[in-house]
Amino acid sequence: MAGVGLAAAASWVPCRRRGWAVVSFGFHRGLSALLARKPERAPWWLAACRQKTSVSFLSRPDLPNLAYKKLKGKSPGIIFIPGYISTMNGTKALAIEDFCKSLGHAYIRFDYSGIGNSDGNLKECTVGKWRKDVLSIIDELAEGPQTKKDIEMKGVWAMPSKYSEEGVYRIQYSVIKEAEHHCLLHSPIPVNCPIRLLHGMKDDVIPWHTSVQVADRVVSKDVDVILRKDSDHRMKEKADLQLLVYTIDDLIDKLSTVIN
Repeated sequence: MAGVGLAAAASWVPCRRRGWAVVSFGFHRGLSALLARKPERAPWWLAACRQKTSVSFLSRPDLPNLAYKKLKGKSPGIIFIPGYISTMNGTKALAIEDFCKSLGHAYIRFDYSGIGNSDGNLKECTVGKWRKDVLSIIDELAEGPQTKKDIEMKGVWAMPSKYSEEGVYRIQYSVIKEAEHHCLLHSPIPVNCPIRLLHGMKDDVIPWHTSVQVADRVVSKDVDVILRKDSDHRMKEKADLQLLVYTIDDLIDKLSTVIN
């Protein structure tokens, strides 16, 4: 995931879901300093009313169940990774929860196996096992696009889409893997004909900036990027269709003049 970690003391912990930030083991200057100052008046975000949330458990085949608490909210979400022998009810974990709650961001805190409310025997735990705990939390609880490893294991990516009746497009891993051989934006695209790129600026599937990148990469000098401010991914409204037809008509005239 592409979220920025607020602290990165445990470099072996990968962040594998877009839209989530991971707060790990130690804290650098910032939140830790704020908590250590013991101000006369608590920060504004600590004043938010805490709602009691029951402990949930993540069931895992052949692995201890993990206790966790999840706060729903907007992206980017935050995942708090406790320090050694610490639980999800520590001061920092609860402070960050209040902070996320006040701003409406998603938040997850949990206990390692063998610690707190999670199953498992502490005497049998290792850093490697706790690493698996972290990955389980990220993969199973953090909402967002699937991770690369998950696609490889399952062989299919259920990509959320409002354009599908099922709510997702199921893309085979073989399609994704083979598509890697057809990436074009890393080098000049040898197309010399007139090109018109129409893109809706409210496209929530493919950013309109992609059309600008394509225009920059093609070798043709006759390239126009036409952006529609209120159009979405499908561009099927009446005004969109008129623009499409007018653009094609203009190209036909242009090419007919060149040929004649």
